[in-house]
Amino acid sequence: MTAAHLPTVVFACVRNGGRSVAARVLTEHYARGRVLALSAGTRPGEHIHPEVAAALDGLGLDTSREHPTLLTVETMRGADLAVTLGCGEQCPYVPGVTYRDWPVDDPGGQDEATVLRIVAELDALVRGLVRELVPDLELAPSVLATP
Repeated sequence: MTAAHLPTVVFACVRNGGRSVAARVLTEHYARGRVLALSAGTRPGEHIHPEVAAALDGLGLDTSREHPTLLTVETMRGADLAVTLGCGEQCPYVPGVTYRDWPVDDPGGQDEATVLRIVAELDALVRGLVRELVPDLELAPSVLATP
């Protein structure tokens, strides 16, 4: 990817209420405009999981604009990378898009400690991805780091 190219990543899961939203919000935070991050679901719910919103909000990440979106071929067609988080074969395949699967637990309906563990796992994966996509970007400290 060239310096002029803005890498586009689609995070896809089933309901688009937890993992994919958290990954998108974390990517936006760390990439600071150097990566376009989208999230969508194969069977989107009506809202993001409240326990995920609470965990992200508690880390200082705004989730007020997040709402589940249907994953379409058109969404995937514009991506450089698709990261699947539990939607497996239900995710549309588009030639030319690189696919990766992150086998991360579903945080929906989980207790606070479990949600934070899942967010921490996504945080590490996203930080690695941003380093890969934008190697010259100095990454901010993890939102999970204690001051």
